[in-house]
Amino acid sequence: MRQTQRLEHGGRIDRSRTIKFTFNGREYTGHPGDTLASALLANGVSIVGRSFKYHRPRGIVGAGPEEPNAIVQVGSGALTRPDQRATQVELFDGLEASTAARLGFDPMGVNNTFSRMLPAGFYYKTFKWPAKYWPNYEKRIRQAAGLGHAPTEADPDRYDHMNAHCDVLVVGGGPAGLAAALRAGRAGARVLLADENAELGGALLSERVQESTRIDGRSYRDWIDTTSAELAAMDNVRVLTRTTAFGNYDHNFLGLMEDKADYRGGPAEGEVRHRLWRVRARRTVLATGALERPLVFGNNDRPGIMTVSAVATYLNRYGVCPGWRAVIFTNNDSAYRTALDLKAAGRDVAAVVDVRCKPSSALVDAAREAGIPIHDSSAIIRARGSRRVKSVQIARVKYGQLTGDYETIACDLVASSGGWSPVVHLHCHIGSKPAWDDVAACFLPGPDNPGQCSAGAVTGQFSLRDALVQGFEQGGAVASELGFEPGDDKAPSAPTPGDVLPIEPFWLAPSERPLSRGPKQFVDYQNDTTAADIALAVREGYESVEHVKRYTAMGFGTDQGKLGNINGMAILAWLLDQSIAETGTTTFRPAYTPISFGAVAGRTADHLFDPIRKTAMHDWHVANGAFFEDVGQWKRPWYYRRVGESMQQAIDRECHATRNSVGVLDASTLGKIEVHGADANRFLDMIYTGGRLKMKTGTCRYGLMLHEDGMIFDDGVTAKLGENHYYLTTTTGGAAGALNWLEQWHQTEWPDMDVFFTSVTDQWATIAVNGPKSRDVLQALCDDIDFERDAFPFMTFRDGTVAGVSARVFRISFTGELAFEINVDANYGRHVWDAVMAAGEPYGITPYGTETMHVLRAEKGFIVAGQDTDGSVTPMDMGMHWAIGKKKTDFIGMRSLSRSDIVAEGRKQYVGLKPRDGQIVLPEGAQLVDDPQAELPMPMIGHVSSSYYSDTLGHAFALAVVKNGRSRHGEIIYSPQPDGTVIAAEITDPVFYDREGARQYV
Repeated sequence: MRQTQRLEHGGRIDRSRTIKFTFNGREYTGHPGDTLASALLANGVSIVGRSFKYHRPRGIVGAGPEEPNAIVQVGSGALTRPDQRATQVELFDGLEASTAARLGFDPMGVNNTFSRMLPAGFYYKTFKWPAKYWPNYEKRIRQAAGLGHAPTEADPDRYDHMNAHCDVLVVGGGPAGLAAALRAGRAGARVLLADENAELGGALLSERVQESTRIDGRSYRDWIDTTSAELAAMDNVRVLTRTTAFGNYDHNFLGLMEDKADYRGGPAEGEVRHRLWRVRARRTVLATGALERPLVFGNNDRPGIMTVSAVATYLNRYGVCPGWRAVIFTNNDSAYRTALDLKAAGRDVAAVVDVRCKPSSALVDAAREAGIPIHDSSAIIRARGSRRVKSVQIARVKYGQLTGDYETIACDLVASSGGWSPVVHLHCHIGSKPAWDDVAACFLPGPDNPGQCSAGAVTGQFSLRDALVQGFEQGGAVASELGFEPGDDKAPSAPTPGDVLPIEPFWLAPSERPLSRGPKQFVDYQNDTTAADIALAVREGYESVEHVKRYTAMGFGTDQGKLGNINGMAILAWLLDQSIAETGTTTFRPAYTPISFGAVAGRTADHLFDPIRKTAMHDWHVANGAFFEDVGQWKRPWYYRRVGESMQQAIDRECHATRNSVGVLDASTLGKIEVHGADANRFLDMIYTGGRLKMKTGTCRYGLMLHEDGMIFDDGVTAKLGENHYYLTTTTGGAAGALNWLEQWHQTEWPDMDVFFTSVTDQWATIAVNGPKSRDVLQALCDDIDFERDAFPFMTFRDGTVAGVSARVFRISFTGELAFEINVDANYGRHVWDAVMAAGEPYGITPYGTETMHVLRAEKGFIVAGQDTDGSVTPMDMGMHWAIGKKKTDFIGMRSLSRSDIVAEGRKQYVGLKPRDGQIVLPEGAQLVDDPQAELPMPMIGHVSSSYYSDTLGHAFALAVVKNGRSRHGEIIYSPQPDGTVIAAEITDPVFYDREGARQYV
């Protein structure tokens, strides 16, 4: 197709080269430098999508991230990208783009005919029942929405994460951002400048080249090129184009996503597709600019109706005019500049429709001199046309009311400008609220966030001169704050703007018919939200802007309300008879624009998504027949099966050896955290239920960690290594959570405490030697530690050498047997393991895995946090009153332990279960009942938390939590099974073996 709308001259495209692309299977041509949107407009393509609910034909409205309609699928197969804005898809040779919606005849267009039956809240009111049809409802609604589809094949590309630190981060490469980066860079600060466009310049790229538009005596484009070159030449400045700042987080931490390959069709082999930058800046300058908002009138969604700034961008940056005869609709002066640009491009400007009374300024006068008709005190009431706008009806208005007859103007292009909305999103991400400005008729950034400031149009400085000056000053100010000397350079100079008539807020074109009866006046194009929908929400009692957003869907979607939200808030304010400031804004959250899942994941995919962690002894375990289970990313030996053995036989053998001679366990995976600092003992005394203040160096204490609600979430042993120095162990799976817990309380509740934490899990290899002969094995390996009972008491540790390696040996037990845990540098773990196995050979030393470990500990009634506890049990429920310090006045969760519901009768309590048939192992998680014949729903009294067969006991046994369980020892309860059978079991004490605990003290 010939590019019928391409101008013969102008734009920043490369006209010397023609490239081909397809849209919905049809081939078109464009030029390097085009976006998909500009190329489609150049080829005369008017319809680029269908609306979400009514399936009305839609055309391109904007030219950047605010575009709501031109949402396309790019590419195919594994490389396909859904829901891309055509305005931000750079054209490359061979590009394939498509839409999910039918652009020709669309049967779903019948929704528009019956639109009065599909008001706001329709989905909430209609698709409530029956519940079994919800999946079908969701599927059909998604299909009707016309959004894209995710690739079904594996993504073959690579994605990067990059951490960066800088003195000054400048977000936005427009005139203010360039000036700020230039000043800070010249001062010697390390500067990172990020802009979402392919080239720097911002709004200047959309300006017509003419003699009167100069910066420092040079044309806009010369100044952009010169400034860009100077920044690129500075060693202390990094410039990232095609990079969107999508999130602003606490302490000057920002997330950026850089497109490394999509703009040219994808990465070559070995290249990165997207890169996510995690930037920590000492200071940040937000020069994010402003977006033009459209005006709201009847049928304002017809293809060919665009924002004025978008028309200017396509005209001056891409050399494309979207129409032949234009009508401009405005309430401010900026639209007149585009009217003059259209006239200069040889297009017919049928009229400028200005809601203001008798506008008069330099730009307005220039338009009059150019012969452009100006209709003041007027508004477009409605547009006509189906697949493209063909004419508009205008009428005189005063104070928002019709005061004259209609006049029809034929046109194929309508450009509207309702003013400018500063892009305050990043400023608001960390909690700052924008402030309404009545003069500029927009929300401006509120008070600066710590270490951050704003510059340019985002602050309401819409003139080029003011934006340059403010950006330059802010760049110098942040550099000075950091100790740099900006020098006496002058800000880039630009012409002083002429007289500008103030904007006249105008939110909704009047109509002779009620909102619900007249032509649709769209506020949010992407979600088909109309002014009538907002009025309906108000009638139904919604007054909060957040509630109206959710009821009408205003502000959802890929554009996140960038075009429609301010208009919608103003209409809501009018309907509620209150000010816009009182109405407020919706909440801006990351991401500013959508980012790819690949960029979020980075290299953390496939086998790197959940990294496999192996202990120093892993190869030995493999060689000796270990079967593994995954615990907290670790490969832990589950059991060691010999030839001809079943799993149960292997576990029985391992248990027998450990109870009667000596068994050895690789316990390296246990979480290990070192705690240092003058307040370490005070801090840990608050973390654990048991006392820590009076611990002596060289001793160990078992302890429980509780959440604020008093429920157990982890346990472990604390060893005091020295004054203000502790060593904690946690469960394997709970290690990361426990460390996060310590950090959270230190950072948020007790930041004044002098304490810090270091994870040392990977630094230590731990070998647990258990059984009556364990002391003999250790004595054979160590000459400098006395292992006799009185010299090395239970719950203490000693430093020495084991097999010639410096070691720390703990006398603690998770089996109830005499036991020692050897901790050595992980690099020597395999050496010491081999030595232990050799020393234990005379005693038949047997390695055992986690399943045997669980049998041994369960026989003793020892809990596993996260298995026997489930976040709903307290120490008292588990019979662990002894773990609470009797003289303690406070610890996390202590107050919750006295709540009425915590001490009430009927709580589930920790008990043992002995099946009547000792050969039946109760399923873990099985529900327990008093009467298996009770009517459904059958009252549940508890559940099984751990269950095993014990070779030592000679029968199966289980641990469980049962309502009032401790007072019911000897009673029979039941566990109904899915196959209809019922297992009977006797409630017992949870300790089945060596109830006095004598064996671990020998």
